[in-house]
Amino acid sequence: MADSGNSEGTHLDAFNIFDPEIQQCPHMYYALMREETAAYETQAMGGSLFLITRQDDVAEAALNHAHFSSRFDTGSMDGDSEYSRRLKKLYEDEGGYEPVGTMLTVDPPVHTRYRRLVAQAFTPRAIANMEPVVRELASELMDNLIETTSDGVSVDFVEAFAIPLPVRVIAKALNVPDDRLRDFRRWSNASVAGIGTNISIEERLEAQREVIEFQKYFADQLEERRFEPQDDILTALVNATVEKDPSGADSQFEGVPLNVSEMLSIIQQLLVAGNQTTTHLLGEMFRLLAENQTEWESLRSHPERSGDVAEEALRLAAPTQGMFRIATEDMTMGSKFIPAGSRMVLMYAAANRDPDVWTNPDAFQPGRENKAAHLSFGRGPHFCVGAGLARLETRIVAEEMSLKLQTIEVTNAEHLRYQPSFVLRGLERLDVTVTPKEVVGRGRDRDGNEPI
Repeated sequence: MADSGNSEGTHLDAFNIFDPEIQQCPHMYYALMREETAAYETQAMGGSLFLITRQDDVAEAALNHAHFSSRFDTGSMDGDSEYSRRLKKLYEDEGGYEPVGTMLTVDPPVHTRYRRLVAQAFTPRAIANMEPVVRELASELMDNLIETTSDGVSVDFVEAFAIPLPVRVIAKALNVPDDRLRDFRRWSNASVAGIGTNISIEERLEAQREVIEFQKYFADQLEERRFEPQDDILTALVNATVEKDPSGADSQFEGVPLNVSEMLSIIQQLLVAGNQTTTHLLGEMFRLLAENQTEWESLRSHPERSGDVAEEALRLAAPTQGMFRIATEDMTMGSKFIPAGSRMVLMYAAANRDPDVWTNPDAFQPGRENKAAHLSFGRGPHFCVGAGLARLETRIVAEEMSLKLQTIEVTNAEHLRYQPSFVLRGLERLDVTVTPKEVVGRGRDRDGNEPI
């Protein structure tokens, strides 16, 4: 039910984007929206919110920053609301660094500057160099999972595997020591506490206190890197400047380093993108394989299909359901008029199940011919800079599962709950049992595969 797109018996009159129950299974509503209009108008956050759900429309909007601006978070501390006033005072009292718009909340050419700087840490070569680390961590956690469930006892896969792997991977990339991993996770949760949720002002402010704690820790780390450089992302950010572009583009940023607020905002985005979203994806991939035993058997027999499995999980279970945009001018999508200044959400999760693009779109079918057409990493200038790392982690986990596990089962399938957010979608817990592959004869398992 939680992943179904069957809209029979569902009516949009009942849709409330902040309703935790609707967030448990939103795809049936997305299906109705795709059928009804190019831009579905709903009331949320004190006014109209337009949800763009068709694949072609979402892809086109993602490419068109001139009309679909990403500057939706500008001036969060400058408003006259109670939250804005209290937030500003909190940062003043606690000595926090006022957050600035970076890759997610700015448009080119400013966005281009940030992306060029951050992309230096996520080159294909840099990602490839991380593979041994990811594989070692995934193997260790998989062995622990096998041992913990050896007596048939269910274990929460989210807590035991899906959280620790990306946390430890991005922590290593940022050179965070093991004794700060618990804090690292707490700061990550605080960073997303208010995204796509309807929490109170007090809860938002408490989360921001933890964000300020995060800022102070990394501000100290950045200052250390100025005098004691290391081979890590923090040092790269401290030393990063935009080199001269032969075309003359972005010349105003040539040679200008990042300030501390900019670096902290970038690190915070890397923390969320490298941790929260991958955690959600790994849990969903396990669920999809457990629910589709034919595909699990195919992967178990053919580990080389792990990339296809990861890509299909990305399509069906986009961890970032959508991203905000602002209309820069009056426009019409289909027959729907959208006034300038309107808030929109590019609904990647809905676009990924568009029947005009995918046959049987709600089915888990790894190896689709158009597997790369999904929008889970966005499109255009804002295409996820960490997509390569996310793909690497997900593929390796699928490989480790296929090489080490014989059976997988979800034991709380009738009671699955998703975190209450319409933006970041992920399971609260996933109780599982697994059994290891039996190794027989000459170092091969009973399927004939070499053990790792």
